[in-house]
Amino acid sequence: MNDAVAMEATRRRTQHRANGKASEQGEQPAQWGRAWEVDWFSLSSVIGLLCFAPFIVFFFVMACDQYQCSISQPLLELYHGETTLLSIWARAPSFTWSAAKIYAIWVAFQVFLYMCVPDVTHKFIPGYVGGVQDGARTPAGLINKYEVNGLQCWLITHALWYANAQYFHWFSPTIIFDNWIPLMWCANILGYAVSSFAFIKAYLFPTNAEDCKFTGNIFYNYMMGIEFNPRIGKWFDFKLFFNGRPGIVAWTLINLSYMAKQQELYGHVTNSMILVNVLQAIYVLDFFWNEAWYLKTIDICHDHFGWYLGWGDCVWLPYLYTLQGLYLVYQPVQLSNAHALAVLLLGLVGYYIFRSTNHQKDLFRRTEGSCSIWGRKPAYIECSYRSTDGGVHRSKLMTSGFWGVARHLNYTGDLMGSLAYCAACGFGHILPYFYIVYMTILLVHRCIRDEHRCGSKYGKDWKRYTDAVPYRLIPRVF
Repeated sequence: MNDAVAMEATRRRTQHRANGKASEQGEQPAQWGRAWEVDWFSLSSVIGLLCFAPFIVFFFVMACDQYQCSISQPLLELYHGETTLLSIWARAPSFTWSAAKIYAIWVAFQVFLYMCVPDVTHKFIPGYVGGVQDGARTPAGLINKYEVNGLQCWLITHALWYANAQYFHWFSPTIIFDNWIPLMWCANILGYAVSSFAFIKAYLFPTNAEDCKFTGNIFYNYMMGIEFNPRIGKWFDFKLFFNGRPGIVAWTLINLSYMAKQQELYGHVTNSMILVNVLQAIYVLDFFWNEAWYLKTIDICHDHFGWYLGWGDCVWLPYLYTLQGLYLVYQPVQLSNAHALAVLLLGLVGYYIFRSTNHQKDLFRRTEGSCSIWGRKPAYIECSYRSTDGGVHRSKLMTSGFWGVARHLNYTGDLMGSLAYCAACGFGHILPYFYIVYMTILLVHRCIRDEHRCGSKYGKDWKRYTDAVPYRLIPRVF
């Protein structure tokens, strides 16, 4: 079945090239799909991540739990034979049914909010775009519809959390921290289960066979995904749900649980913990406020759904994106006023660049260039591309405003914010700085991956764009 689909798609593309005069003149629009091919380097990277990413999460969590956030001490003890991997594993809290019940209730509640509570917040919050929205065009030429209700889910969840902490006392606000490692095993079970289900589903009953991409390598298919937009029924979209919920809704709750634990242990909350909570909450709220815009980002528009997104959103995101708060429970830091102010300014300036850059792009897209960017009409490059159904589509690449400064200046702002989270933890340990190292690798790789895809999609037009905007992240540097 899959070979037939691939052959049919190839036949259509070949037929179109044969019939179109544009191809004879070398002006045929480029056609795009998954950006990366399975060479030996990408395959070895995939296998390495599949094997070691779960142990990286385990290592950082265990460093906090057993070694007071030192990442060198366990390595030195292993090197000198003073401990073994099995002894570290034996000291780790194990799976518990109480944690499984907590996690099952959490995920089920988020599914309920996502599927059964249509968005109403867009009706009374000025400027917010929610409800049913169109996604971007897929490589097969489809445009999916999404129920955008992430902000509503976040508000309901946090209202209930606050009501419990202040009035009902159904559970302790420290419940997440107190079950953090047992919950990690539950998150891994869900991450592997949903990734495996999506993998099998792509072979047996894909949502749209035209948007499947089989590479011929089982490891790459499992990790990077086969289906573009796997769905169950009309509305349950795997990518939107697992990218936004349950992990990102939980992000701020996890930090609040860390804050409650710090209060419980030390009798006060440090300004560093408050900074981490505030700066990361701004990022999370921005994500949900702009969830309709998120439908046009690389995660939804170009990535297939596999282990990279499924397990990553269930485990990697909630456990490693919240390392700063976890660190501050074990190593509380009270910053000087100057240090705290510097961290706050770095985070806010980074957020301003991140949000303003994305806003300019969104405004440009919504108005099709009929807008004002920095007080003048935006400049842009006209592009064309082809979907696998043979349709030729046109697009515009802006070269004004922040997008004329660098091709991914929104990532630059994101990195500034990431550095602020880490700097809030002081300079006593390097563990909380894992986040900025990881985000730098992730976003630089994403730049390269996105530009490889754009080069395939837009062809010569992309070269015209990179000539007009030569820098990726930092003007005159990179």
